[in-house]
Amino acid sequence: MSSDQPSAGRFDGRIHILPVRVYYEDTDFTGIVYHASYLRFFERGRSDFLRVAGIVHGALLATEDPMAFAVLRMEIDFIKAARIDDALTVRTAFETTRGPRILIAQELRRGEETLVQAKVEICCISLAGRPRKPPATLLAQLKPFLEPSPSSF
Repeated sequence: MSSDQPSAGRFDGRIHILPVRVYYEDTDFTGIVYHASYLRFFERGRSDFLRVAGIVHGALLATEDPMAFAVLRMEIDFIKAARIDDALTVRTAFETTRGPRILIAQELRRGEETLVQAKVEICCISLAGRPRKPPATLLAQLKPFLEPSPSSF
């Protein structure tokens, strides 16, 4: 990997860790991270989790029976605010699958301090937008990262 390539993070056991920086565009006029920006940080964490696990969105779309992901539900606890220039880490754990659904735990940290926690439920969908069971190859790639029973960080 060239030093000019953006980092997609790394795994620490089954937890994906993605470093992010807070930029001006992520904040409101006071320099505090705007609440919707946390959704973008968490989306990057989920996408890069898949990327580092070897799951490529483009490849899922290029199969004979293409699929994508849609967020069904997101529960977010805003504990403390992040601020402009903060160096943060997004921690992502894919917990379990239930039919077409995948349950994910995420948190945003500044050092060891947890700022925001999220429980996310995504769904595998067809390109017509209908729920569908994840392909066996996807489940096989996720299996090393899933917990038999969901747990928090």
